[in-house]
Parts: sequence; C-alpha cells; structure tokens
Amino acid sequence: MSRSTKEGTELSVLFLDVDYFKLYNQRHGHSAGDRALRSVARVIGSCVRRIDMVGRYGGEEFVVVLPECGAQVALEVAERIRRGVELAEEPVDGRRLTVSIGVATYPSDARSKEDLLDRADWSMYRAKAGGRNRVVAFAPEQLGGP
Repeated sequence: MSRSTKEGTELSVLFLDVDYFKLYNQRHGHSAGDRALRSVARVIGSCVRRIDMVGRYGGEEFVVVLPECGAQVALEVAERIRRGVELAEEPVDGRRLTVSIGVATYPSDARSKEDLLDRADWSMYRAKAGGRNRVVAFAPEQLGGP
C-alpha cells in the first residue's frame, strides 16, 4: 500500500472462500479436501500476473493482492478465477467446486491495510449471502449489514 500511495496507483485485494468446503471435507475426507485446495491454488496461480501475490489466508480462504490494479480489472481477474475453479474439477456428487470472491480496491474503498482486507472479506460474505459462486465488489452501502 505504501508503494501504491507513493506511485499514485491503485491496489486491489480479492478474498476467496471455497463454497461448502467443510461439507466437502466431511463427505470426501481430508485428503480429497487437500487436493481440492491445491486445485484452487493452481487455478488462482494461472489467472494472476507474476507481480501479484497469492496466499492461503486460513482453512479454505485465499487472498490475492493485485498491485497497480483498479477495481474493474480486479473484477475481471476474480471472475476468471471463479469460472476456472468451477470448471477445474469434475463434479463430485453432482456438484462442482465453487468459490465466492470479494473485491476491494485502495484507495477508493479503504485507506488502511486492515480496512482493505476487511472490506474484501465483507464483500466475500456478501457473495456467499447472494447465493455463492459469485464475485462481489465492495460498495459503501454494504456496511449497513449483510
């Protein structure tokens, strides 16, 4: 963020959560769950640039940091990831693996690192509340409640 501030560029964050992952793990076991997470990670890696940063945030959550990237391009990257995950694996029990993704951009959506992550996370929860397997960009009106 300090580099973005110095250079006057935007920085976007994607917060991803694998939909129904706990249920997936219960039905198919932790080994299958680990393979599914590696598959999601491969898809994410194939959709981002070399300067972007990808990390597992915890459990079935991932964060993608997109330096020098505005909201519109971040939404396009998020949608490529969402589609890629959905198509990466054969359906299990008639269901495909899917992700819900929240997007937030500095400086338009947040002024601090904590707020940027919180707003991307909040938007991801909005994606889940909206039916899962979707991308939601942060909007200030979201702060009113899920």
